This record gives sequence, C-alpha cells and structure tokens, in this order.
Amino acid sequence: MKTKFILVLFLAISTIGFSQKEAAKALKAANKNVKSGNLDAAADALNAAESQIDGAEAKLKAQFYYLKAQVLSGTAGESVEKMEGAANAYVKAMKIEKEAGSSKYTADASQKLQTLRQALVEGAIKDQNAKNYKNASEKLYVSYKTNKQDTIYLYYAAGNAVNGKDYDTALKYYNELKTIGFSGVATEFVATNKETGEVEPFDSKQTRDLIVKSGTHIKPEERVTDSKKGEIAKNIALIYITQGKDEEAMKAIEDAKVENPNDTSLLQAEADVFYKLGNLEKYKEIMEQIVANDPENPDLLYNLGVSASRLGDNDQALDYYKKTLELKPDYTAAQINVAALILGKEKAIVDEMNNLGTSSKDYKRYDVLKQKREDVYRSAVPYLEGALKSNPDNVEAVRTLMNIFYQLDDPKADEMKNKLKALEGGN
Repeated sequence: MKTKFILVLFLAISTIGFSQKEAAKALKAANKNVKSGNLDAAADALNAAESQIDGAEAKLKAQFYYLKAQVLSGTAGESVEKMEGAANAYVKAMKIEKEAGSSKYTADASQKLQTLRQALVEGAIKDQNAKNYKNASEKLYVSYKTNKQDTIYLYYAAGNAVNGKDYDTALKYYNELKTIGFSGVATEFVATNKETGEVEPFDSKQTRDLIVKSGTHIKPEERVTDSKKGEIAKNIALIYITQGKDEEAMKAIEDAKVENPNDTSLLQAEADVFYKLGNLEKYKEIMEQIVANDPENPDLLYNLGVSASRLGDNDQALDYYKKTLELKPDYTAAQINVAALILGKEKAIVDEMNNLGTSSKDYKRYDVLKQKREDVYRSAVPYLEGALKSNPDNVEAVRTLMNIFYQLDDPKADEMKNKLKALEGGN
C-alpha cells in the first residue's frame, strides 16, 4: 500500500510540474501577442492556460491576471462588463503579488487600473451628457467597486440610475451609501472665473493656484461642501413614493433624522415628501420651522425658494427669493429666478390673447391683456438689471432684457443688442 501511495504522489507531482510548464508556455505566448497587439491570439493563449492556473505558483498567477486585464481592456470597446473584468483582473494580480511578497507587475497594474478607471469616469460623463444614464451609472459603479475609497462615484452612479428611472438600482446604491456612512462633505478649492464671474471648483489646491497665477481666475478660496445625507434620504423616500410605498418613504426620513435631527437638508427632504403626499399643511409647517431655525441665512432662503419652485409652489418660491434679496440684494441667482417666475406669468396672458375673437368686446379685452403683459415685463426688468450689475456678462439676462425692451419699444433694446453681440463675439 505504501509503495502504491508513493507512486500516486509522484505521478501527481509530475502532473503539476507539467501543468505549470504548459501554463508558463501559454503565458509566454500571450505576453508576446499582447506586446505585438495581437489581442485575439493573446486571448486564445490565456484560455489555454486558464484551466491550469489555479494550481500554478504565484508569479504565474499574477502574470495571468495581469495579461488577462490587458486583453479585456484592449478589446472592451463600450462593454462595461469587459471593463469591469479588466479592473478586477488588475486588482487580483496586485493582490496575489502582495500576498506572495513580490511586485513584478504591481506598479504597472496599478497605473493601468487608474487609467482604466479614468476612462470609465470620462465615458460616464459622455453617457450622462448624451442622456444614456444606464451606461453612465454602470461605469461609475464599476469605478467605485475597483476602489471603494472613491465613494463619490457610488453617489453619482445612484444619481444617474435615478435619471434613467432605474429606481431599483438607485435604491440599492443609495442604501449602500447609507450603510457606509457617506456624507459627501469635502473641501473644495475654488476660484472665480474673471470672464464669466462664476465660481469654479478645481481638483486640487495646486491646480487652483496655477490657474489663478495664469490670470484667468481670481479670489482663490476653500469651501466645505454641504452634507448629502439629506438629499440621499430624500431620494430614497421619493423612490419609495414612486413605488407606492409611502410608509417606507417616511421611515427613511425618520431614520435619517435620528442621527441628525436638526439637519436642514433632512427637514427640507421631509417637507418635500409631505408635499408629494399631498399633505400641504405639514409641508408648510416644516418649511416654517426651517426658516425659523436660521432666518438670516440668504443661502437657506434661496434653497428653499428653489425647492418650492421645483414642487410647483411658485408663490412661496417668489416670497423666499424676495426675502433672500432683502438680506443680500446682489444675490444674482435669486434675481434671475425672480425674473423667471414673473415672466412665467406671460404664458397664460398670451394664451388668452390668442384665443380672443374679433368682437368689440374681444378687442377691448385684448388691450387689457396687452397692458397686463407689459406690466409683467416691467416687473421683471429691475431684477434682470440687478443681475447684470452683479454679473455684467450674463448672456441670458442680456438677451432677455433685449427682447423685453423691444416688446416695450424701449430704446434700451439697441443697447442690449450691442452688448449681446459683444458678449457673443460679434455674431
């Protein structure tokens, strides 16, 4: 029995040795084909080695996954599945070397993985701009999974899933964000664009400082972003409402408030949910509580105005914007939004004018409506002019004023026309 056992063991060792030699040979062929760009041949060689790789030594395993990653990445095209496979293979190659105490492929695999993740993010941005939200969400989620420290990509993946109306996936991602305690609070390095007047963020202090030195930007500052926990809780709740799960929606808000009972964004989210549920009394009660907590905060009042407008309560939005301007008269965004709400009243007037007949009564009504429309225009003008004082290069404000002045036969129309031409490069 002992002799037979030794023979079997000897045969097993011989088989392993043979398998490793075959695997090494296949990997050598794969490596050669990767370097020459013949990725199909490289893939065939890797397929030949794959069945033998589990029992191979660490250095062959690391090489296998390193080469597999390059083949998958090089043939991925728009395949998110292949991109994810490539990323996972790079990660696995580095993990094998770390456990084995070696580093032959680690540095290059790490660099290639970073390049791949950057390509995923850039592809996601293109998909998002093209409104291909499903692809954008998938790419961002893969980028997150390959480096779970970059939690912001999970947040963006969830947002794209919402935009694509893939609510089940969005809910999964948002719950994962809750589980890992994501807040989204971060320090941003910003500077003001001299040409547009807009405050723009940069990826690092060094980049921001270089841009400021170039002369295109001024006022370098650091700012801390707001917590996104309230937004996440709100989105979870709104998804539940979309799915007809009102109780789960309110529980999501209540759970979030346990940790941050006085968080303004959570209170606002709760108010939004009550609005969606048709409980306007509770909605107004919470909104009043928010303002009472910090009545002198123009940014808070402005955000409440945006929220009210988004929920269709334009009268409340207008009130918040005007209170914002009382505290900060040069708040450009509030001025623009007030003008937009005022001009929004024009549509109903124009619709009625277009539906009038040709009777004497209709002509008289037309004159009344015409005057009413002009009053709307005149009401919006001070806010648009105020916005231009704060930001003289606001193209849309200039264009809107030009159109209004033409409607009112105001000679300022030509002034705005010339200004618009200058801003648009003479076109």
